[in-house]
Amino acid sequence: MRTLVVAPLVALLMTVGGCAAPAVTSPTPGSTAGAAPSVTVPSSAAPVSAVDVAAGEIDEGVVVDVPDAGDGVGVTFREITIAPGAGTGVHCHHGQLIAVVQAGELTHYAATHPDGVRVYATGEAIIEGAGYPHEGVNEGDEPVVLWVTYVIPEGQPLAETDLDRCGP
Repeated sequence: MRTLVVAPLVALLMTVGGCAAPAVTSPTPGSTAGAAPSVTVPSSAAPVSAVDVAAGEIDEGVVVDVPDAGDGVGVTFREITIAPGAGTGVHCHHGQLIAVVQAGELTHYAATHPDGVRVYATGEAIIEGAGYPHEGVNEGDEPVVLWVTYVIPEGQPLAETDLDRCGP
């Protein structure tokens, strides 16, 4: 069992750390049972590249909190495009949403904002917490493009439209 856990973990850590996936060798026959496999990194390791696809700023601290995540947490990355004059409809989330406005301006209606509304421009980050009803509307003349990360309890929808299930 230890070999099954260690090999993928080492491969992941080496890849994230900027190395190519390592070659994993199983213990030799007759070796101590349960011994960890040996790991060698090829000398011709391929480069690893990273591309920032979205970046935004927000003027407050961020704490990711997913209440009632007894069955685990799902993470989904999604691009959402909202046509001029369209909106998301009033909804809430059971977990947390972190987004960046890639294009356009999103008018966000929620009781959590002073005066109940805030406009997010291109390059701004949006944090939506669990449980409160809100709606995003494109009141501009060009499409709004959002790059969104959802951190939601397993088995729950990304957006809850049954408002009776929102809030305490």
